[in-house]
Amino acid sequence: DLTAKGYLFLFLYFQVLKAFDYSSPWKGQQQMYKLDIGWPKIPEYFTGQTFCVAVDSLHRLVYVGQRGDNVPKVLVFSEEGYFLYSWNNTVEMPHGIFVLNTATDSSVWITDVGTGKYGHTVKQYSPSGKLIQVLGTPGNAGSSLIPLQFDQPAEVFVEESGDIYVVDGDGGMNNRLLKLSNDYKEIWLTGTNGTGIGQFKIPHSVTVDPFGRVWVADRDNKRIQVFDKVTGEWLGSWSSCFLEDGPYSVRFTANYKYLIVAQLNINRLAILAAPPVGSIGDCIMVNTVQLADETKPHLVDVDMKSGAVYVAEIGAQQVQKYIPL
Repeated sequence: DLTAKGYLFLFLYFQVLKAFDYSSPWKGQQQMYKLDIGWPKIPEYFTGQTFCVAVDSLHRLVYVGQRGDNVPKVLVFSEEGYFLYSWNNTVEMPHGIFVLNTATDSSVWITDVGTGKYGHTVKQYSPSGKLIQVLGTPGNAGSSLIPLQFDQPAEVFVEESGDIYVVDGDGGMNNRLLKLSNDYKEIWLTGTNGTGIGQFKIPHSVTVDPFGRVWVADRDNKRIQVFDKVTGEWLGSWSSCFLEDGPYSVRFTANYKYLIVAQLNINRLAILAAPPVGSIGDCIMVNTVQLADETKPHLVDVDMKSGAVYVAEIGAQQVQKYIPL
């Protein structure tokens, strides 16, 4: 009977639609970013493992730190994805990278976790790769007793005032967050190895919001911890969003409404609602961007003008650009 077959077909068709709807990752949420498949123009310039990326929004440049034997350690691209130049001097194993723009100048800051003669340092470079300043003792892993003696420093964030925030401990002895003045003196230091409030297990990424708060991706404790930037006082932590995998990076979107967090082991970017001034509360996951298997997003940066998100992927050995919709 055709009518019965027709009804059966419609029933099965709607069941399939229903099943698809429930498994759709965008159910109940609008997709927020799309991949820019044209960035970079020539991906073959990535010849090593891409660990970190930093955006110079003012000059529309993108810096990429990569590792490997006989590869340029820093690559510089235009915002449109054209390769411009590279440099290699005095960089051993870049882990984190940050661009500071002031009214008069730009500089590139790199954390180096190498164990050779350049490692265990935080370094400031000119945009062309000229070494300006070295923090730490190159080649010497430090102890937590000496502020400027790093052990595999993971990332650095520098404010326009020149104040410097370093998360020190990509697996080394130190597990701490350090604030330095623009003349490299310790303002405050917090953190030891552990799981308690204000303790860290691999503090991996750091950023500062306009409301005086310092956000740290406490990777192996599977949480983000928040501190007062003036005093170093602990303000709160987020953990419920990281049951599957810890946060590897922490960056704000250009409007400071959201935090972008990379989760390396599940190949995902989590987009979390940034709390206004006041209580930190717990995290609210607003959206996710699921990356391909084995992509392994390590650290991210955001173009504070265009809102584009750049993701350094050590599995895929590339940097990808996501554009806000």
